[in-house]
Amino acid sequence: MTLTRRTFFKHISLSTLGLIAPHLNADLGSAGKLIRSRPSDVGVSSTALLAFLDALAEAKFELHSLMILRRGQVIAEGWWEPYGPEFVHTMYSMSKSFTSTAVGFAVAEGKLTVEDKVVSFFPDDVPDEISDNLAAMRVKDLLTMSTGHEKEPTQTVVKEENWVRTFLAQNIAHPPGTVFMYNSAATYMCSAIVQKVTGQTILEYLTSRLFTSLGITGMKWETCPRGINTGGWGLSVQTEALAKFGQWLLQKGKWQERQLLPAAWIEEASRFHIQQPGVDKPDRPKSKNDWLQGYGYQFWRCQHGHFRGDGAFGQFTIVLPEDDAVIVMTSENKNMQGQLDLTWKHLLPAFESATPASDEALTARLKSLRLLPPSGATVGGDVTPLEGKRFHFEANDLGLTEAVFRVESNRLVFEAKTNQGAHAITCGWASWQLGETAFPGTPPRLISGGKPRLQPLSKLAASAAWIDAQTLVMTWRYIETPHHDTVTCRFEGNVVSMRFLSSIAAMSANPHDARAPLKGRLVI
Repeated sequence: MTLTRRTFFKHISLSTLGLIAPHLNADLGSAGKLIRSRPSDVGVSSTALLAFLDALAEAKFELHSLMILRRGQVIAEGWWEPYGPEFVHTMYSMSKSFTSTAVGFAVAEGKLTVEDKVVSFFPDDVPDEISDNLAAMRVKDLLTMSTGHEKEPTQTVVKEENWVRTFLAQNIAHPPGTVFMYNSAATYMCSAIVQKVTGQTILEYLTSRLFTSLGITGMKWETCPRGINTGGWGLSVQTEALAKFGQWLLQKGKWQERQLLPAAWIEEASRFHIQQPGVDKPDRPKSKNDWLQGYGYQFWRCQHGHFRGDGAFGQFTIVLPEDDAVIVMTSENKNMQGQLDLTWKHLLPAFESATPASDEALTARLKSLRLLPPSGATVGGDVTPLEGKRFHFEANDLGLTEAVFRVESNRLVFEAKTNQGAHAITCGWASWQLGETAFPGTPPRLISGGKPRLQPLSKLAASAAWIDAQTLVMTWRYIETPHHDTVTCRFEGNVVSMRFLSSIAAMSANPHDARAPLKGRLVI
């Protein structure tokens, strides 16, 4: 049944949130995959969905996956090769909505309330002098990004070993609950509080209460140096996990006839709590800005009365109660508002009418999605074949000491030795070659906090091409993140120079990678 905005988003008193869902800790086992259906079977226009895909391509938005649900059924799904349904994907701040949900379970179980004072959980980490504003800060203020900090503290917090103590030591300039300021460290504090009162990380806590019931597996979550999940970022899950989470939110915490979390919490978490600061602009009035529609408990309010969780570069779980629909996207885009604009323009009308004749065309289109590898030749000029040629590198921050480029008929193998060991990355010619790597400095990261102390293996899709006779370009896509590296190797005589450019750096106004160029000389 479709609910009206007025019914769904009416204010629910916090006093009702103490109700504990029956069998909250029961393990139902795998819930399996979501049901698949054709768009026309649930009143959705495939023509409009095709127009959305066309618009994304025209705008040059890079999506990695798309999943659309109507009436609890998947009606469109696609992954842009080399991404695929089996891979998890870094969620960035989409993680925050899961952290909020962990808080909801703890509230439902009576382990805390949103009115509890933050300092009460960490008596050993508070500063010697506790200001009135710090003393007044509640869990609710963490959830609504209204802690009152003078400046966003995350970059300061993640540089230290004790993130909780560093957070509590920051200046609180405004009374908590009065001013919105985006604050990822505040979400980390929610994670720390849940771990404090439950004895489990939020990943462990949500696994037994949510993930197992929804049939979600393979999830990962980064931690701080003290073993607390980062909360505000760092979760990696599959696309279908996001879709299940969105559908569960749409169903107000109910899954397969079981109320996992009280509906009142979902309503409270997703409703308007605080207004973000912002003004009308000539090119974007407030009413058309999806970051100025109000904020809930780690959920954004949207235009048209919807709500969403989102993460940097376009990781979206959008819940549309009046349309009984969920839209999930993973991406690497700088213009997230533009991505949402196309969603409202093309997908909202799609839920108003069906065109059965386009279902097959949509299915074919979704199966053909791919990100093109770098274009160019499979052989270079005087420097090829490179087989057997070894280059020694000057001292560098990555610790690369030597490398060999092995050119084969259908692939290029880049073999490197570093201070930490040997690495081999295999690139396809005009195609993607799957593999793994722990090459130093990879993958690109938006935030340093939560980075593993030991370099882990990253799943990789790599491709190579000669763009001229002396220039070889490798693209390394880290397919469990939104990001990739472009590695440009310039061969001149007996010297090779290597330049790195991450996709994060490439989006900046002045593209510059922190990794310095490397220079190697041919061993004769």
